Amino acid sequence: MSDDILYQADSAVRLITINRPAKMNSLDCAANDELVEAFKAFDADDAARIAVITGTGDAAFCAGADLKSYTMAFATTPPDEFRRTYTNGYGLGGITRNLNIHKPILGAINGYAMSGGFEIALACDMRLCSPNAVFALQDVKWGFHACDGALVRLPHIIGLSHTMEMFLTGDRYDADWAYRVGLVNRIVEQSSLLDETMALAHKLATRSPLAHRQGKETILHALGRPVQEGLRFESASFRDLGDSEDLVEGTNAFAEKRDAVFKGH
Repeated sequence: MSDDILYQADSAVRLITINRPAKMNSLDCAANDELVEAFKAFDADDAARIAVITGTGDAAFCAGADLKSYTMAFATTPPDEFRRTYTNGYGLGGITRNLNIHKPILGAINGYAMSGGFEIALACDMRLCSPNAVFALQDVKWGFHACDGALVRLPHIIGLSHTMEMFLTGDRYDADWAYRVGLVNRIVEQSSLLDETMALAHKLATRSPLAHRQGKETILHALGRPVQEGLRFESASFRDLGDSEDLVEGTNAFAEKRDAVFKGH
């Protein structure tokens, strides 16, 4: 892995940093592939319970795809092959398409989150941002629309009306607007954004990883499905937890008035 994507272990938390500040932390094809591999490594590591993704510096989280790199890919790959590869492959950053990670992922949005970078943020389970954060889906200005999950995920996060506004205008929206509509969970001063996000990640890492994984899968499975189907899936998932060591540890810890120590089994 090059210096474009940094992958750091901190106990049960993995910090993934897009390290291309000179390019507003946009992703060229190579950096994108590295980011996919970083998330695969997080998913495969049983000791890793929570991931935090951010960008280097205080200007940008991720400005999306490096269009120079992707324009060249468009130009040199036959359309049918590109369409087939993209549809069946991973979206920008990996977590936006076809890489289903059921562990929690937090986004520390430290500046611009534009187009594809915004879509990476949307694929996180929680988002904390700095006061200078800016969010936008600018694609309609250039003749296309989002293709890495924004049109699917955003209505569930901020509702249809706000989604339509962002999509149809292509305008930029600030941190206060993002907090007001529920796009971000917290606004945190730039100087303490990463520390607070990491502290939250470490707190989440003390919870049952098995419950996290199965609960997240249940929430995402139920989106857009009939309520009764979601309830059946939730009930089945809960029954599966009944056979887990984590449940025994959790109930024992409650009875003994101590903190639980979960192992994810």
